[in-house]
Amino acid sequence: MSRKRINPTKKIQSNTPIHPTITADNETIRFSFKHLALNHNKFSFEGKTHEYFGKVFERLKNISSLTASEIFSNRSSSLRTHPINWDDTTEKTGFTHLNQQLRQIPAYQFQISSNEHGRVHGFILDNIFFVIWLDPEHRLYANA
Repeated sequence: MSRKRINPTKKIQSNTPIHPTITADNETIRFSFKHLALNHNKFSFEGKTHEYFGKVFERLKNISSLTASEIFSNRSSSLRTHPINWDDTTEKTGFTHLNQQLRQIPAYQFQISSNEHGRVHGFILDNIFFVIWLDPEHRLYANA
């Protein structure tokens, strides 16, 4: 049984709620950098070493063996996946560079490694985690 896929570029009526969709419980997560904010002043990874990026890609590789359901129901302290409540962050308006439709999709974060390499922030749609910000310095919740 397949579910109707949401096309994030298709215009929908503003009163239609948008929720992340998981198209198949047995389908593993994929990653997209289509909406990665490269020039955000707070979430810059400029000057990071190849060791940092090695940790990022190692984490993405490990997570890509999990299904979306496994990731978002996982309460492991090593993954620390949870929804982002913008009111509790330093970025009260969220992912401002996205269009209004994409901004309605709940945002999530997971850690790269235990408090050493920061977090990855984004949203999930059709089993794809769209990476929006790399947060190597934990700035999303710093002094919120």
